Amino acid sequence: MLNPRGRRLGAFLAVLLAASLPLSACGSRKSSAHADGSVPGNVQLIVPFAPGGGTDTFGRVLAPALAEDLEGQPSVQVVNREGGESITGTNQFVTQNPNDGSQVLVSSATTTFQWLLGLPQVKYDFTKLKPLMVAGTGGVIYVSKDSGISSVEDLKDPPNPLSYGGISATGLDLSTLLAFDMLKVYPKTTFGFEGRGPARLALARGETNIDYQTTAGYLTEVEPMVEDGTAIPLMSFGVLDDQGNVVRDPNFKDLPTVPEVYEQLYGQKPSGPGYDAYVAFLAAGCTYQKGLWATAETPKSVRDAFIAAVPELKNNEKFEQARKADLGDYPVYRGDEVEGALSKAFNISDSVKQYVLDMLETKYDTTVQ
Repeated sequence: MLNPRGRRLGAFLAVLLAASLPLSACGSRKSSAHADGSVPGNVQLIVPFAPGGGTDTFGRVLAPALAEDLEGQPSVQVVNREGGESITGTNQFVTQNPNDGSQVLVSSATTTFQWLLGLPQVKYDFTKLKPLMVAGTGGVIYVSKDSGISSVEDLKDPPNPLSYGGISATGLDLSTLLAFDMLKVYPKTTFGFEGRGPARLALARGETNIDYQTTAGYLTEVEPMVEDGTAIPLMSFGVLDDQGNVVRDPNFKDLPTVPEVYEQLYGQKPSGPGYDAYVAFLAAGCTYQKGLWATAETPKSVRDAFIAAVPELKNNEKFEQARKADLGDYPVYRGDEVEGALSKAFNISDSVKQYVLDMLETKYDTTVQ
């Protein structure tokens, strides 16, 4: 028979055990919260690129605002999973995801283009992912001072050989390659950088002399170079108006678009398959360039909570200031509002796709198999 001290100890252990059973059954209190379809207490924004580029900047501007405006005010952390030109981290996202909303993908057009072109390494499918938030962006092509180029007219006969560093010929670099193709400018190219940040650093070190950055990377990293005279902006990608025409990017009103530069160099407006390809990939790559995605298996209630946070973000003064300063002033859409538009933008015609594949093979020795 237990003595009084033993009985008290036994009662204490029984209460402790009873209190801990719900935790043991589900693993943790946070896991128990997941089971009821609420947003997890810790959310990771998976960025499949190295730090320092536009997608990483987008994620880091978004994270603190989501932590404030998302249901339950969870901890939100950016996790970089670089490798394979964004394919590695995105493949991991879809194949190793807990499907509870604790991991959401921050995508870029590089990620989208790899899938659109049918690269065999790609294990993800954007038609099977659910958009939570989509934001447009733009991009600027610029040169280093050492290139000897002072204006777009110099592109027809560059004072020094041009050299370009990119992530992948089949990623967002493709928009720049299509611009080069339309303008009949073919720099020496080196691919394999794990983000636009490392590619920009290569230009700063003098290893390359022509580059592009998406608006986020340009505003935060390149504008200081322009101000100190080490970089010269040439043109923006432009944006599409409601009729599908390429018009000036409102964030770079003083810069001509790629089609405007073509007209300036060759005396006529661009047309033909090269121009069609440029416009098609501009829609897929810039109009809906940055995205936040969940797996389809993620509970709808969790996805809806992320979607419901988008209007709150727009009313978040600190987020809006940071967004405009670091990302540019582009529309931010709720994922459910643009599913149809995304489907249309991702529907690249067979003729455009074939033109791009032929260009990659003949100009950049890149074959998609």
